[in-house]
Amino acid sequence: MSYKIAFISLGCAKNQVNCEQMMSLVQSAGHEIVSDPAGADVAVVNTCGFLASACEEAIGQILELAELKRTGQLKKILVTGCMAQRYKADVLEELPEIDGILGTGSYGEIVPAIGAVMEGDRPCLMGNIHTAPQNGPRILSTPPWYAYLRIAEGCDNHCAYCVIPSLRGKYRSRPMEELLEEAAELAEAGVRELLVIAQDITRYGTDLNGEHQLAALLRELCRLDFHWIRLHYLYPDEITEELIDTIAREEKILPYLDIPIQHCCDGILKAMNRRDTKESITALLAKLRARIPGLVLRTSLITGLPGEGAAEFEELCEFLREAKIERAGVFPFSPEEGTRAAQMDHVESEEAARRAELAVDVQSDVIDAYNESVLGGEREVLCEGFDPQAQMFHGRSYAESPEIDGRIYFTSEEDAEPGTFVTVRLTGVMDGELTGERVE
Repeated sequence: MSYKIAFISLGCAKNQVNCEQMMSLVQSAGHEIVSDPAGADVAVVNTCGFLASACEEAIGQILELAELKRTGQLKKILVTGCMAQRYKADVLEELPEIDGILGTGSYGEIVPAIGAVMEGDRPCLMGNIHTAPQNGPRILSTPPWYAYLRIAEGCDNHCAYCVIPSLRGKYRSRPMEELLEEAAELAEAGVRELLVIAQDITRYGTDLNGEHQLAALLRELCRLDFHWIRLHYLYPDEITEELIDTIAREEKILPYLDIPIQHCCDGILKAMNRRDTKESITALLAKLRARIPGLVLRTSLITGLPGEGAAEFEELCEFLREAKIERAGVFPFSPEEGTRAAQMDHVESEEAARRAELAVDVQSDVIDAYNESVLGGEREVLCEGFDPQAQMFHGRSYAESPEIDGRIYFTSEEDAEPGTFVTVRLTGVMDGELTGERVE
């Protein structure tokens, strides 16, 4: 029996890859993938469970689908991913509209799960999160010019505020041969920008033979027909000299590094089971800037972590002013159930949110200064479309990662095809985003 299946993926790019693999399995089994849940037989919601706010978003999405189901426009709802893994009992008990769930160890069982719900069963499939397969064909859900390559699953860092190890399992690198085969298929399909992702890409290979293998993997990827290779996320104390040299030397690897540091205060870092200090972070950033020309840094920061008083927060703001990290996501601390940090003394959520807003204001000044500093220069831009409201084309340079950073808007006397590279002279700023004109 063939069914119409709609997929909705929430959360991070790693989750998106899981969804793409499920879509391929479903299509290979003879089912039809549709974009609109209205009229589908089954809607699959691939959830994020990293934060309480992500779970709330997932529940909202499920309730919207439940309304379609109530009015006869949708038959069944399957919930997969991190929220299903984290709250399996609660999800089934409190959301009776759901017809079945798959944890993060059971993505490969999506086809039998669809068959089960259509037969009236209510499956709850929770495979081993430490051994679940990572490979498999994908149906890309990104625009055709970029795609993600997930090189590992899980995490062994065990930061005190984070639930990822309990949702995704221990760190497991994928074999290099397998990755290169998948990457070659992506290049052959026309992907121009490859985003290398994992919870921690710098640790790649250490679980296989004890050696850091990311630099070697990147050198092999650079042999393939990609124009850009972008890196997310790098753990600060795992960045080797070989890796820095490789990034600096290989033209295809973008001088854009996403290094989540979370905070700069030594006491907070230690309490959160981070292996860095303010001194080591500062030294690393200085070394990277000295060795990699034109480097743009991205990080994530948490305000209101246990141990953060007024002085520690001011230290964080001053660090932002001095480090001048070009891209920073700032998030208020969320005391997540099951984490050690949730049991520690911390500020109220309202205060953590207030501090996050203040840190964002500091970061806005850093971004404004960066934007001013690049005006008059030229950038290679990957065109991604035309904005009818702004009456300009838009795209990204090496300094903007998809779905995370902003865009560059530009005028062009001739048509600019999405997925092509053009040269843009940067001439201004519009609502915090760079604008320019195409250089013919």
